[in-house]
Amino acid sequence: MKHERTVNSASFSPDGRRVVTASYDNTARVWDAETGAPLGMPLQHERRVSFASFGPDGRRVITASYDNTARVWDAETGAPLGMPLQHEGWVSSASFSPDGRRVVTASADNTARVWDAATGAPLESPYSMKAL
Repeated sequence: MKHERTVNSASFSPDGRRVVTASYDNTARVWDAETGAPLGMPLQHERRVSFASFGPDGRRVITASYDNTARVWDAETGAPLGMPLQHEGWVSSASFSPDGRRVVTASADNTARVWDAATGAPLESPYSMKAL
């Protein structure tokens, strides 16, 4: 499992059969955990990818990037699902809710935001939290 630049995060799929990695080469990649072979297309951002993880069902991946976005992707094909989740600063991490219906993102714009995972729509307060 090799990228062209620094790898920032790595995590297993819920079934343990795949790994997703995030890299400063502007991509995240899904890999076969046993063979290390890449699966599907790279998950491409415009700038460094700071974090990536699988959704609870293993069918989607969430990425966070220095391009001020997080994205939800199809874990098998690498196709983006929905619109980018836009922040005003780089996005350091993102995670699915246990039921997979929501995504939370954390950003250098001093906010954490909760989004609808299917549509990419931001959820209104109190789910959008401004860090103190």
